[in-house]
Amino acid sequence: MDLNATDVEALRHIIAHNAAGASVTARELATHLDISTASTAKLLNRLSASGHVQRHPHPDDRRSVIVTATGHAHAEIREWLTDMHQRMLEIAHGVPEESRQAVTDFLESMTDCLDPEVVDDTPDP
Repeated sequence: MDLNATDVEALRHIIAHNAAGASVTARELATHLDISTASTAKLLNRLSASGHVQRHPHPDDRRSVIVTATGHAHAEIREWLTDMHQRMLEIAHGVPEESRQAVTDFLESMTDCLDPEVVDDTPDP
């Protein structure tokens, strides 16, 4: 997509919030990405120039702008995800049938290990 990781995360955040009916301001985006407002301005300039986002005046705050993803951004994200999901599916189909349960168990254990809500009651050896 010719976007860096921060650009992609910004688009993901904007699209998710817009889909939920929520607006995203430049300041909120800066907070979410944990970057300065100056860096956010540069990011939005890049994404605007590439046709991924549009800035609109905030209806209640003249100092602020609302950021929305364009149809172009939605189409690119959809295409990118479709390609990625296809590659993931091909990899999954490459796992031998007899190994699939072991892979599933492994991934679930790794997920549990990373989840701070899961308490491990297994005694240490």
